[in-house]
Order: sequence, then C-alpha cells, then structure tokens
Amino acid sequence: QAQMVESGGGLVQAGGSLRLSCAASGLPFHRPAMSWFRQAPGKEREAVACINWSGSNRKYVESVEGRFTVSNHNGINMLYLQMNSLKPEDTAMYYCAADVTRPFCSDSWTKGDDFAYWGRGTQVTVSS
Repeated sequence: QAQMVESGGGLVQAGGSLRLSCAASGLPFHRPAMSWFRQAPGKEREAVACINWSGSNRKYVESVEGRFTVSNHNGINMLYLQMNSLKPEDTAMYYCAADVTRPFCSDSWTKGDDFAYWGRGTQVTVSS
C-alpha cells in the first residue's frame, strides 16, 4: 500500500531552521523523482523543491533558493528538506510527493501534475 508520511514540522522563530522528512513506502515505481510543495491558508499550492531519484539534480523555486536544501536517501525512498533562515512567509503546510512515472523532475514539475502520490502534510509555523 503506497504511503507518504511527512514529519519534522513545528514552530520556529524567524531566522531559525527546521529539517523536514518524508518517508515513502509501497510505491509502484522504486526510483521516483520526489518533491516538496506547500500551501498556506487562503493561498494556492506552491512548489518548493524537487530532486531526481539519484540526487544528482535539484530544482528550487526562487523564493527558497539559497535557504532550503532538498536531499534524499534513494535506497529507502526518504526525502528531506533542510530549511534555514526561515521567514514568516514560509509558514504553510508542507507536503511531499512522488512522481512514479519518471526518475527525474520534469520541466513542468512546479504544476504538481506529475506527482501521483502525496502525503498529508506537516505544519511549519514561523513566528516573527
């Protein structure tokens, strides 16, 4: 049974750091590209980062470039997001997702349509 489970969210002051984890299991494809998205109340879902299965290529949206680092442990389909220099505008529910049709992040990965499996999210709250 496919499952994506996020963890590591919490409350942190501006300028602080958090490390999110995502454990994927039971996926029909064992070499998925994986990504992080986030959504704040009243706002549309926003892409954050994507990493290919091998970990050799990473993609970020401009708003987190230089502050966030996505990584993985492909042997057990673990996904991580190291978040530094957090800002109040980073406050959101963070979701991990897996693309089981390809091992790399497509050019349109930010749309989210490539990712068939999603976790239920972990809340990140950054206070000012």
